[in-house]
Amino acid sequence: MSAPTIILDASVADPLAELWFVEPAGFLPLPLDALLPDPNSSAGENLRAAAAPLLDTAPDEAARRQFIAAFAAGQQLLSALREAGTVHCSVGLHRDDVGGAEGHGAGGGGPLFSLFTVSWREFAPAPRGVTAARAVTAGGGHRCVEFAELAAGPATFSESTATPGSESGLPQRPLLQVHAHLPHPDCRRLAVLTLTTTAPARREEYRTILRAITESVSFESPG
Repeated sequence: MSAPTIILDASVADPLAELWFVEPAGFLPLPLDALLPDPNSSAGENLRAAAAPLLDTAPDEAARRQFIAAFAAGQQLLSALREAGTVHCSVGLHRDDVGGAEGHGAGGGGPLFSLFTVSWREFAPAPRGVTAARAVTAGGGHRCVEFAELAAGPATFSESTATPGSESGLPQRPLLQVHAHLPHPDCRRLAVLTLTTTAPARREEYRTILRAITESVSFESPG
């Protein structure tokens, strides 16, 4: 079995980056700044220019309005994530090669969707191990809690269940959220890595994916 290909994103060289990590195959990063530009900025013009060819392919005006409404709903969701401290967001699409989830039989091969985010939370100054513990004991319905010492420092892993709000436009079905909490070396901030999936029956597989991403995290530039 050959070693996996690692593609370095341009953000590796970002002087303002505060943590680095590796995403496995199947995740597509969303450019938050490009998708949420100031409407009156050049970035806003670029977004409209990029969307124009898609709108031109719409078969009729109703389809155009449907696309615009869906895009606006997506922007609303991303905006809410960013307001909550999210600095990175990726969409995951994998084939269910195990089967038995979401109505698939063994080896059904159906698509499994997920959303990976990295967010920052402010905490009162405290030892990193204490902050990691507080992250999963201060409410939030965390379960299946695990403490680990990683290369980036102490971390806690947990799971929770969430249901999209009725105003989100998303299906009203429970979503599994797998979290990793890594206190920053400055002892004032906490990086929260979350993998949200529509396939709760695949919790072990998604927990393994998040664990692999978390183990790659570094608070120091790899360059």
